[in-house]
Amino acid sequence: MATESADILVQRAQDAARVARAAAEAAQAYADQVATAAGAAAHAASGGALDPFVFRLAVFVLAIFVGYYVVWSVTPALHTPLMSVTNAISSVIVVGALLSIGVSAVGAVDNGPTWARFFGFIALILASVNIFGGFLVTQRMLGMYKKKG
Repeated sequence: MATESADILVQRAQDAARVARAAAEAAQAYADQVATAAGAAAHAASGGALDPFVFRLAVFVLAIFVGYYVVWSVTPALHTPLMSVTNAISSVIVVGALLSIGVSAVGAVDNGPTWARFFGFIALILASVNIFGGFLVTQRMLGMYKKKG
């Protein structure tokens, strides 16, 4: 009885992993199509002078600058609520990284590319550091509001 329920749970987990993988592949395909279309539009609008790779690189660099200035212009009073949102986003990254690392653990035939699993591991480490660091900073900031007795 217990082994049957365990087998059913394993089968459900494998089915869920297949569905999640299919959804991730579909989302990646849509993102690739949008990026390719935007790069091709920039290439066509510039008369062929702008390579789609350069367009994507420019968007990435602009995102870095915008993110930097948005984060550093936050007032200290809003830092703690934003830190909790950042921790929530990082937790989603941890889930994605665990999925990319643990593909072989759910019994998938294709373990995925080694580089994807490597970058998933790096993402897992960095997101974990971000989460734990965020909790430490939040605790220190909340400690500043306690009365010194």
